[in-house]
Amino acid sequence: MDVLNTFLFAEFLGKANWIWLSFIGAVIALLAFDLGVLNRKDHEIGVGESLKLSAFYVAIGLGFAFVIWHLYNNASPTASIDPQLLAVTGAERAWIAVQLYVTGFAVEKTLALDNVFVISMVFAYLAIPRMYQHRVLFWGIIGVIVLRAIMIGLGAALVSQFSWVLYIFAVFLIITGVLMFRKGADHEDVKDNKILLWLKRRMNVTPELHGSKFRVKLPDPNTGKMRWVATPLLLALLFVEIVDLVFAIDSVPAIFAITSDPYIVYTSNIFAILGLRALFFALAAVVERFKYLKYALALTLVFIGSKIFLGDFFPGGKFPSEWSLAVTISLIAGGIVYSLWKTRDSPAGPVV
Repeated sequence: MDVLNTFLFAEFLGKANWIWLSFIGAVIALLAFDLGVLNRKDHEIGVGESLKLSAFYVAIGLGFAFVIWHLYNNASPTASIDPQLLAVTGAERAWIAVQLYVTGFAVEKTLALDNVFVISMVFAYLAIPRMYQHRVLFWGIIGVIVLRAIMIGLGAALVSQFSWVLYIFAVFLIITGVLMFRKGADHEDVKDNKILLWLKRRMNVTPELHGSKFRVKLPDPNTGKMRWVATPLLLALLFVEIVDLVFAIDSVPAIFAITSDPYIVYTSNIFAILGLRALFFALAAVVERFKYLKYALALTLVFIGSKIFLGDFFPGGKFPSEWSLAVTISLIAGGIVYSLWKTRDSPAGPVV
């Protein structure tokens, strides 16, 4: 029992192990509820069901801010590697932590929305029926959780040892935002997507689906021997995983530019991604209505990168968290409103 208590209350990346394990347990419970109860059988998820499930995940994600407040209100003075949180105590620390969490959640949610357009085009290109799309996205999220944990762990280790890495992240975000703004609402034709073409060259993929299976055993056309062959579902799943890895190159520096606290970084990331899977089925049909949101996202990345440098002119060396939250929410909300207004007569986007 003493060994167990020692392990549970030992700190890892600024938080006790039991806090990390509790969060991971909650995520596993949510995924089990999603797959084992809500989507136990393959079925086509309609817009209404998608919106309800998405609202549930958004409520859970925003509701977690109360957990953040409680944890950081009672945190020890050393239970963070973020100077913004080390400089204050009690309720003030808790309020700053909540602002950082909500800012990170909003940014990661918006960045994740950009995946929707790409994934919806791939599903249409590979002719993945809507009843199987949830299966691909569900297993895709498992890989995302693991990949983000690895990337965030590496990022936290770098930032804690070399604080100047944040300035590299900042420059990268500014350049990415400028390039995104210049590219605008244009998207690459999916049939020319380099990731998809690379996967197809290196995999034996059946031309048709085999139900909800990712792999099937078929005779080799040359030897006649039975061999495992990928189905379009596996091709779509691998594409989703690689696309998330590519998008993480933007999103991980973005969240670290908001806060270097690993617990806030990881929890805001995961809650934003969990809800994306549910929201996909509502947005996939109207994704073209949000294509101008990319301009707002580009400006958000430039702002987040710039505030690392602007922070040097503020007391404590940090851009005020309440200002950061206000500017971020304003940019994203403005982008959504402008995009909906600009595309009010546009047809729906691709849907299978």
